[in-house]
Amino acid sequence: MTPKQRINHFIKNPEVRVIGAEGEQLGILKTSEAIRQAREIGYDLVEVAPTADPPVCRIMDYGKFKYEQSKKEHRMRLNQKSTQVKEVKFRPRTDKHDMETKVRQIRDFLDEGNKTKVTVMFRGREMANQELGFKAIQKVIEELKGAGNIESPPRMEGRNLYMVVAPK
Repeated sequence: MTPKQRINHFIKNPEVRVIGAEGEQLGILKTSEAIRQAREIGYDLVEVAPTADPPVCRIMDYGKFKYEQSKKEHRMRLNQKSTQVKEVKFRPRTDKHDMETKVRQIRDFLDEGNKTKVTVMFRGREMANQELGFKAIQKVIEELKGAGNIESPPRMEGRNLYMVVAPK
């Protein structure tokens, strides 16, 4: 339903097609008569199809309807899988075993369905030996062959070399 639903006296059309509280067709009525019928049984007249000719209105408990809509939206949000971008940082001279641990961590992130940003940070004079960083990131790419896809290839940005790996 649209967020700008008109109810009761906000419905401006002179005649509307009315659906009763139990889903039965009440036919085409004057808007004032339809509102009166809805008030008699303690409900509201809600416009459900404003583009129809004449517009379709339903007799219902509008507060309860809004509550159920919000519950339904909440359940839909719970079912959505949100992917996060996790980050793993290296240095150009990171040791072999530390590298294996970090690669295992990247694999875990990918298995959970998260994208992973792999960053090689350069400090001070390490900028003169950027090829060490590229070698380190190539080792990571080789280790992750079956686990994920390289979404963005390795590239320098300031003092950092980074790439993004997405799950398969």
